[in-house]
Amino acid sequence: MAAEAMRACLAAWLAMSLAAASVTAVAAEKRARKGPPQKVEKLACKLGTEDRHARIAVELLGGQVKSFAYYSIWKPRTCSIHVGRDDAYSKWADYGGTTTVNLVEEKGAFLIDHERGKVHFIFRDVDRMRYCGMEGKINGSLTIWRGRPHCALNGVMDEQE
Repeated sequence: MAAEAMRACLAAWLAMSLAAASVTAVAAEKRARKGPPQKVEKLACKLGTEDRHARIAVELLGGQVKSFAYYSIWKPRTCSIHVGRDDAYSKWADYGGTTTVNLVEEKGAFLIDHERGKVHFIFRDVDRMRYCGMEGKINGSLTIWRGRPHCALNGVMDEQE
C-alpha cells in the first residue's frame, strides 16, 4: 500500500512538473516572438511669437505616432488638443506609413504621414469651439522634424472669416 501511495505521489509530482515546464516554455516563446521592447521617441517644436504661436509634442513608439498634443496661443485665446491611441476621444487606423485619426462626435480628423526624419500632420475640420473656445474649424498642416526645435505650419493658424 505504501508503494502504491508513493507511485501516486510520484505521478502527481511528475504531472505538475511537466505542466509547469510547459507554461514556462510558452511564456519564453511569447517573449522571444515579441523581441526587445520598442523604442519610445519624443519630438517637440514651437513656431511663432510669445503672443501667437503653435506647439506640438509627439510620442512615437516603434516609429508610429502613439500620441500627440497640439497647443496654440492667439492672445487672449488658447487651443489645446491631446489625442492618444486607445483613448475614448478618437479612433485610429494605420495604413502603411499613414495614420488616420477621427475625433469622436465628428469634431474633425487628422491624417498623419510618417516619413523618414519627419512627421506630417494634416488637420481636417477640427472644431475650434471644442478645443479653442472660438468659432470655426482648424484646417491645414504641421510638419515636425527629428532633431529640429522648429516646425512648419500651413493654414493651421489662419484666421477664418
